[in-house]
Amino acid sequence: MNFSELVSLIRQKLKSGLAVPIAVLALLGMVTIPMPPFLLDVFFTFNIVLSMVVLMVTIYAKRPLDFAIFPTVILLATLFRLSLNIASTRVILLEGHEGGAAAGKVIEAFGEFVIGGNYAVGLVVFAILVVINFVVITKGAGRVAEVSARFTLDSMPGKQMAIDADLNAGLITQQEAQQRRSEIATEAEFYGSMDGASKFVRGDAVAGILILFINLIGGFAIGVGQHGMPFGDAAQVYTILTLGDGLVAQIPALLLSTATAIIVTRVTGAERKDMGEQLQMQMFSNPKALGTTAAIVGIMGLIPGMPNLAFLSFAAIAGTGAYLIHRQQRLQPQQAEVAAAQEMEEEVPTSSELSWEDVQSVDILGLEVGYRLISMVDQSQNGQLLNRIKGVRRKVSQELGFLVPAVHIRDNLDLKPNQYRILLMGVSSGEGEVFPDRELAINPGQVFGEVSGMATKDPTFGLDAVWIAPSDQDQAQALGYTVVDASTVVATHVSQLIQDYAYELLGHDETQQLLDKLKQTSPKLVDELVPDKLSLATLVKVLQNLLREKVSIRDMRTIMETLTEHASRTQQPGELTIAVRAALGRSIVQEIVGGDGELKVITLDPSLEQILLQATQGAPEGQLAVEPSLAERLHKALKEQAEQVEISGQQAVLLVAPQIRAQLARLFRFSLPNLWVLAYSEVPENRQISVVANIGQGG
Repeated sequence: MNFSELVSLIRQKLKSGLAVPIAVLALLGMVTIPMPPFLLDVFFTFNIVLSMVVLMVTIYAKRPLDFAIFPTVILLATLFRLSLNIASTRVILLEGHEGGAAAGKVIEAFGEFVIGGNYAVGLVVFAILVVINFVVITKGAGRVAEVSARFTLDSMPGKQMAIDADLNAGLITQQEAQQRRSEIATEAEFYGSMDGASKFVRGDAVAGILILFINLIGGFAIGVGQHGMPFGDAAQVYTILTLGDGLVAQIPALLLSTATAIIVTRVTGAERKDMGEQLQMQMFSNPKALGTTAAIVGIMGLIPGMPNLAFLSFAAIAGTGAYLIHRQQRLQPQQAEVAAAQEMEEEVPTSSELSWEDVQSVDILGLEVGYRLISMVDQSQNGQLLNRIKGVRRKVSQELGFLVPAVHIRDNLDLKPNQYRILLMGVSSGEGEVFPDRELAINPGQVFGEVSGMATKDPTFGLDAVWIAPSDQDQAQALGYTVVDASTVVATHVSQLIQDYAYELLGHDETQQLLDKLKQTSPKLVDELVPDKLSLATLVKVLQNLLREKVSIRDMRTIMETLTEHASRTQQPGELTIAVRAALGRSIVQEIVGGDGELKVITLDPSLEQILLQATQGAPEGQLAVEPSLAERLHKALKEQAEQVEISGQQAVLLVAPQIRAQLARLFRFSLPNLWVLAYSEVPENRQISVVANIGQGG
């Protein structure tokens, strides 16, 4: 069997799942079956190689979860090393009287070459390794793993809320949400396992100390008592073997402890770079640090009596590095300006006569950003805003039932550097200020503490929020804050404005596209209604009325069938909207309270409802002619009752007669945005209703 066939066989065993059981059985065999020195050399060498491979994997891992099996690897490597210690102890005690090579060449080499044959030096080196491994690295890594596990578990609710917020805002799909939830669960399990794995490493260090004393005392006793060796020879042979065995086990243990410390202290950023790239970006990106170091070391190198050559050499290296970094950072903006100027020269058109192409139409949806926010929309700079807005369009289009127009993004130097503005038909409909290098911690209503940062308001819903440093994200989530980045803030604002003004985004072209889509499955229905019974303009108005009150138009078949039924009786968009809402009653109520929840409603006193019915007679369509004092009392009473219903965790619903529903909904649309206004005819017959309040003329 050649080498390639051996590698292929090993891969097949790994894929078949037999490798780990075979390895565990081999560990048991090492404990119970005496091993020849040759196999000890092979296994000790393999132990060192395995430890170095694990250390290199942790260094080059982008994030801790990329090496999620690390705790299991630590356990198996520790068991393997302890099994080797048992096997080597057996050989040392049984065959040690024959000389230094009795336990294999590796132990002899570490006993002779590494410590130079000096027992005192060997003991000191071994003691230092144990102190470094046990007291410094293992203890520190165990503490970090314990704290990381605790904070990871505490921050899970906040992270789950952030995922739900992104999902509800359309920034991620259901599959991406499930993947993120799985990553959070895996992260919690990983740090919990690391907390336990650090205990194995710590116990391994203690076992190394005990095994050293067992080999020294037991070997000396066996050599002198059973084999009649002179005191000096026994001390020399068994000390070399014991120190060699201890060193050959402690060096891999030190490597694994270092790997454990590295992986639990890693901080994963959004860019997910390995350890070397993070060191380069975070330690050697500021020329001031290297320049100051070069100056201090250079001054120390000029002091008489100091090692001048060493100090001055490193001062020159640090100074050269600072100069090169400063030069590179200074040239980057100039190179960017030259590239931008070249692009502008290529884009400047040749002078020609004016035409209609030079008259730019107003964008239906637009987003203007300040110059510091350009990086958020530049994908070459890892900007996520474009992808977030695409996700918003996809989700909102699915919910509303028509394709939302594209959002045109451009920079505006008239805005503040961190300001953005959302435009609808060229008119500013919303704006805010975000910081790309910070995270927004939003107070959802109940938090368990405060975080340091810049206090502000969430631009979408007006909630209290704080702009925090990315390093404080876990702390904020553990305190109950919902933490989102700047791109999510802007995308959520865009999503909310699209839903608020969806009725303005639906025009004749979009309605015709809806008809063309429905015609593929129900051609007779479309041909019978438009344009014979109902004009396209009237259909557009009915659909806009539905969207104005956040009623989805996904069920176009039901909408068209209802309009076909009532178009012969009336052509008024308001009356047709009443009929369509009654047909869509089940989906409207389900949107409010879910599939089978009880509908808690607020009703009006019959005398008050009669007054409002009379106020609609003679008034223009969609308007309500009531006294200002009556409207004010009605608004105050509804606000109080709606707040009480919302405190109980329910949606506030006002149930009225169909003739005045649209007028009341328009009257309280902005002053009571969370109040749903339903007509009696819109409530399904099988839906349970509970009246929580009744409002009269006096409020």
